[in-house]
Amino acid sequence: MRPADFRDHLVDLLKNTPAVQKVDVLQGGPYPYGLAATVAGRELRWQVIGQLAEGAKHATPTADVKAGPPAFETAPVDGAPDAWLAGVIGAAEPPDTERLDVWSARGKNSAGLTVFFHNGERAFVRLI
Repeated sequence: MRPADFRDHLVDLLKNTPAVQKVDVLQGGPYPYGLAATVAGRELRWQVIGQLAEGAKHATPTADVKAGPPAFETAPVDGAPDAWLAGVIGAAEPPDTERLDVWSARGKNSAGLTVFFHNGERAFVRLI
């Protein structure tokens, strides 16, 4: 899924998540494909970066492949932001998503997650 499309998908998911009070698309600035969400009283800002499937071109869309939804774990809203966001994505049971890799669970210094799609594309969602 392309970055703008996945960002818009996240905006829709977050708008329908109980702990989220507000969601805005961030236009301009140093972080393209950004969004801001007020979650349980704190603002979280995310940037979506995309990686095409091997051999794919920007001029043509990648085929949408649907299979089973990814395995996921829920995380508390006041816990690691990337783990919480992965839980929100997983709870939506997206059929185009193969798996979710939460960076903080691997001991990385930055918070974010990698979304692996069944069609070979990836979305990197990092906390900014």
